[in-house]
Amino acid sequence: MSDNHDYLGTANDTTFRLRADVLALMLKGAGYAAIFCLAVGIFLAATIWIGKLLPAESKEAPDPTPLSYVLPAEASAHA
Repeated sequence: MSDNHDYLGTANDTTFRLRADVLALMLKGAGYAAIFCLAVGIFLAATIWIGKLLPAESKEAPDPTPLSYVLPAEASAHA
């Protein structure tokens, strides 16, 4: 294997090469994590922005599926 692309001159120092490779992999992982976090943030910002575009009446409207939850106070009042 040739050392033509060994810009840091790490051919003789294996511990430095190992540290450099580990650092590069950690930075690559941090970059992927930053991209993921930015994507989640953009999704949340878009959801908030769309929510602000809705009229106020839509936020005060009753639940469209009133039978999807149980109200224990009403159940005991009918018994």
